[in-house]
Amino acid sequence: MAIKESSDELNPTVVIPEAVIATPRGARTAKDYLALAIATCGVGYLPLAPGTWGSLVGIGVYALVRGAAMKLMFDAGAGRNFNLLHVYYGVLAVELVAIISLTLAGIWAASRTEQLSARKDPGKVVIDEVAGQFIALMPVPYLLGTAWWSAILAFVLFRFFDIVKPYPARKLESLEAGLGIMADDIVAGVYAATVVAVAVVISWFI
Repeated sequence: MAIKESSDELNPTVVIPEAVIATPRGARTAKDYLALAIATCGVGYLPLAPGTWGSLVGIGVYALVRGAAMKLMFDAGAGRNFNLLHVYYGVLAVELVAIISLTLAGIWAASRTEQLSARKDPGKVVIDEVAGQFIALMPVPYLLGTAWWSAILAFVLFRFFDIVKPYPARKLESLEAGLGIMADDIVAGVYAATVVAVAVVISWFI
């Protein structure tokens, strides 16, 4: 039998069949260390609440991507008469490319880290929380007055959905290797993003 861990603080460690996990290989390579760096994001080894730390890293990554995308679009639009709709779609396109890249890298890194650790969903893997939190933040508006509370709401909601794992998150968690590790957090991020978007729209009428 083998151990299934989780970076979600409230999800217990359980025993699963040994065949579910690939056999660890020999000496670690440069790719192994790269996978560990991506999968843990530098905070996965912290002793307490790795999932929450991963979400905080996700906020930082998202802030950097959005800031860089907005600067890019405003600079590019300076001589092209771009309006706010152009900027919005340009930023959204950059964010979508970023989250797809992050997800694909996360699937690879989480799969490799699972092999190295001989654990199903190792607790030190937090790239899934980074990606899920990124998605949850995407509906946050550009206006500071709305952005601060909607960003906090996105963080709280993602942590909630990541722990509760509403359908189909719990089912997708059983997928093979890194795909299963990433999939449930992607779903949690989508749920959180949907609620945040609805809350922002409702705030316009209050």
